[in-house]
Amino acid sequence: MYLIAAGIDSPPHGTPAQHALLFQRCHWCGTAMYQRLLCPVCAGSDLRSEASTGTGVVRHANVVHRNTPAARNVSLVELAEGFTVQGRVMGPPAAVHRGDRVQLATAKDAIRRQPVFQIVDGPCRGWS
Repeated sequence: MYLIAAGIDSPPHGTPAQHALLFQRCHWCGTAMYQRLLCPVCAGSDLRSEASTGTGVVRHANVVHRNTPAARNVSLVELAEGFTVQGRVMGPPAAVHRGDRVQLATAKDAIRRQPVFQIVDGPCRGWS
């Protein structure tokens, strides 16, 4: 299932649909965005779809206890291409922190339909 209205017709050649995180890039100003109909910078509608490398950094992590039998993690991840997406980071919810480097595990969670990430390396917190 792809968003035709947002300019996403199909995944790039050779990329499985469940593992590709597709985003849009504005043809006019080059801004990267996730699931938008218009560019937030120039309001252009000429958007082309691209596949993300899936690497990023957690910018905000939150533990949610609502509508679930156990606590779950909801994070904002800034990807290398310059856009931010809301998703889940695998592992204990309290172990995910701002600044953790992550890699895309799957583009859509079966239940919440959000990207799922995994932590690439140990925490990089600097001075404690």
